[in-house]
Amino acid sequence: MIDIPAPERIGVRERVLGRTRYGFDQGREGDLFLALVRADRAPARIRKINTAKAEALEGVVRVFTAKDIPGRNSLGIIPGTKDQEFLAQDLVRHLGQAVALVAAETKEIAEAGARAVALELEDIPGVFDPVKALEPNQPLVHPGREGGNLLLDRRVVKGDAEEALDRCAVKIEAEYFTSHVEHAALECEGGRAEIQDGRLVIWACSQNPHYDRNDVALFLGLKPEQVRGFQAETGGGFGGKLDVSVQPYLGLAAWLLRRPVRLAYTREESILATGKRHPYRMRYLSGADEEGRLQAMKIDLLGDTGAFASYGLAVCLRAMTHATGPYFVPHVHIRSRIAYTNNPWAGAMRGFGVPQVAFAHEAQMDALADALGLDRLEFRIKNALRQGQATATGQVLERSVGLVQCLERIKPVYQTWRKKIGGENQGRLLQGIGLGAMYYGIGNTGVPNPATAQVAWTPEGRVVLYTGAADIGQGSDTVLVQLAAKRLGLAPERLDLVRGDTDLTTDAGATSASRQTYISGNAVVAAAADLERIILDEAAEMLEIHPRDLELHGEEVRAKGSPGNAVAVLEAVQSLSAKGRKAKGEGRFDPDILALDPQTGQGSPYATYAFAAQAAWVEVDPDSAMTRVKKVAAVHDVGKAVNKRSVIGQICGGVMMGVGMALMEEFEPGRTTNLQNYHIPTTADAPQIEPMFVESEEASGPYGAKGVGEPALIPTAPAVASAVSRAVGRPLRRLPLNLERIMAALSGGDREELDPEGC
Repeated sequence: MIDIPAPERIGVRERVLGRTRYGFDQGREGDLFLALVRADRAPARIRKINTAKAEALEGVVRVFTAKDIPGRNSLGIIPGTKDQEFLAQDLVRHLGQAVALVAAETKEIAEAGARAVALELEDIPGVFDPVKALEPNQPLVHPGREGGNLLLDRRVVKGDAEEALDRCAVKIEAEYFTSHVEHAALECEGGRAEIQDGRLVIWACSQNPHYDRNDVALFLGLKPEQVRGFQAETGGGFGGKLDVSVQPYLGLAAWLLRRPVRLAYTREESILATGKRHPYRMRYLSGADEEGRLQAMKIDLLGDTGAFASYGLAVCLRAMTHATGPYFVPHVHIRSRIAYTNNPWAGAMRGFGVPQVAFAHEAQMDALADALGLDRLEFRIKNALRQGQATATGQVLERSVGLVQCLERIKPVYQTWRKKIGGENQGRLLQGIGLGAMYYGIGNTGVPNPATAQVAWTPEGRVVLYTGAADIGQGSDTVLVQLAAKRLGLAPERLDLVRGDTDLTTDAGATSASRQTYISGNAVVAAAADLERIILDEAAEMLEIHPRDLELHGEEVRAKGSPGNAVAVLEAVQSLSAKGRKAKGEGRFDPDILALDPQTGQGSPYATYAFAAQAAWVEVDPDSAMTRVKKVAAVHDVGKAVNKRSVIGQICGGVMMGVGMALMEEFEPGRTTNLQNYHIPTTADAPQIEPMFVESEEASGPYGAKGVGEPALIPTAPAVASAVSRAVGRPLRRLPLNLERIMAALSGGDREELDPEGC
């Protein structure tokens, strides 16, 4: 085991004391305020935007519409799918789409100006069901688009699923549904922009400041170097701040008016106008032999990307590659599609499609085990992926495959709980114990996924880590500093951090897909190693010793076997500076992957996977259908826990988000407007959480680390759903399991009540 010293979490004191300055907090006296005009219905054709009354208001400086955009009005996170209009031009594609932007001297005047803009909209036919969207002669969300309402259609084919299913001793066929889910991060989207020395400078919440800089430049018709982006402190994201939000509006107003501006969404605006988790419809046919070995799965996945592509392509592929779950299945046929509708657009949200398919594949595992008369946990252990076995995409897992360890670790908890309730459904409250397991590929799916970083030792004696990796509360600032410090043999407190400034840092890729510890962590370690090389080379000249005979010991370079023959690192750094050279190491890391074959879906889309198993204990009141998650045990294979406290925090936070997904969180387009009618778990809903982890070290990771951000969430909803289904005595196949659905199950509701058509 490698010990990695853990400092106090970077920024924690500022947050606790209320001193952290988020995007909108960057504001200064003299800033203009911005407000958006949003369509109150969709789809619709824009007949006229009358701005006269708004422009006549004292204090209104300007009203912008799509015709004022100097660059490209179609943005998006993935090349080839940039189709999101930030000011609707001819068509309003979803409720709440922005149509105009008002700049004014005060916030109140800006909002009054927005209310004064008159929209003339002509309703046009729309499509809100992804199944219908793919039928012939349906309205097109993007008229003239090649492919119509189909964003992507891909397959994974391994072996012969049809033939293998015919040979199975038991087969389970079922359909599962998940809903739109709102991110509900503590901080609503906000930021500020101004002009400095002829360049546009933006401070905003973000999960990828370098991407934001590039898209704002595209929007304004500028070169990227004309824009400087700062990731302002960001109060949570969960994927919702990967797409640009306020940045284009800030940039447009500041650049054209040449005045500083700021903008912040209200909670209602954030709920109305930002991306959601993709709702999914999933059809599964799974088969096993008499001994309980999985033989085949045939799966059909359909997601709803809403009005814009956003991360739809990535979600479609990741859902497909994870659809069989963390199990060895010799024969697989998966079809994965994602469709446009006029619903609110769906983007990245913690898990990228894996939470949806995990709900389905875990329910299938329960049903198969029950049909075979096997214990659900033992059935999972029997079929769990092991080292040397291949995933659905044919990727042979050669190392760091900790699922069996996770399942074995959770076994005593699971068995103890089962004994404690003395047989389920004893007493007035209905009780159930459920299981969920998962695996999650670290990083992007089957595409290059690099990160870069630099570590410098200045002539003044500072040691500085430069990273573009956005910390959105998950703690990457602290972990990356730990890794650099470990490589240099310094205390973490010795390092300063420069993060998320596009002028001073290079691209580290998005804070998404649980990639920063593994990918940026490797880049940081490589940068520290490069800095060490530079220092040793200079010290070797000073001591007239070959670099291979020297060692770095914190603040000093020593000759091996002769510790008295040494030079201070600072002296070597100052010697370099006198020669006009910098002691600045560069690091880059790109995971070793193999792209998925377009026809068969075979390939190695991720360099490493995280694994986990969770158990949930629930109580259901049969009179009211009120459901309480009493306990959750969560065991995660994280590779190496760089910061154990952060890992525990991620697991506990992920469990709470999973409880929300399982029982209460459902965004209903046109009906959900605020946190009064969108329910998220509170402390009153928190179960007793027992976080645990196994360390199946990943050889390609920084000191063996992988990641835990997304994995912390993924098994919880499946485990809770499994427990509730067991408590009520019938499978429940639509999330969330709200009061109405549980009551329908308790009262013997039919399939239509429990699993209505569509997503």
